[in-house]
Amino acid sequence: MQRASTQVVEVVEPVVTGLGYELVGAEFGQAENGVTLRVYIDKPEGIVMEDCAAVSRQLNAVLDVEDTIKSAYLLEVSSPGIDRPLFTEAHFAAQIGETVKVRLSDGVGGRRNFKGALVAVQEGVATVEVDGIDYDLTISDVEQAHIIGRLT
Repeated sequence: MQRASTQVVEVVEPVVTGLGYELVGAEFGQAENGVTLRVYIDKPEGIVMEDCAAVSRQLNAVLDVEDTIKSAYLLEVSSPGIDRPLFTEAHFAAQIGETVKVRLSDGVGGRRNFKGALVAVQEGVATVEVDGIDYDLTISDVEQAHIIGRLT
């Protein structure tokens, strides 16, 4: 899975926010059960199954009309969960001190996968410490990122 295209997000976001939720982000790609659009929503008091169902119904209707995704796909709507995905610079900044797993599109020095402590975020760059080495990862190059646990 990788971040959904800007065109998909531009269709999804107004539906999600119009229903009173925050769009955390969206991913699109091959999942265990086929091609999937996964949409993460949140609200201050948390997400329950009924929230996901309500957003899913609305999104299905709008995505069918807009026809943004040309192939068959499965829509999944969920809360960000404990392994919260990170999509924006603000998401990264709010999680400094957490252990993260990041996969880049282009990579740094031939490396695309990083797992370590998120130590800083500044001007579109997230610094992740892996085995005592700090790597500066350009957030716009992130293909997928999520929290994997709190450092002790």
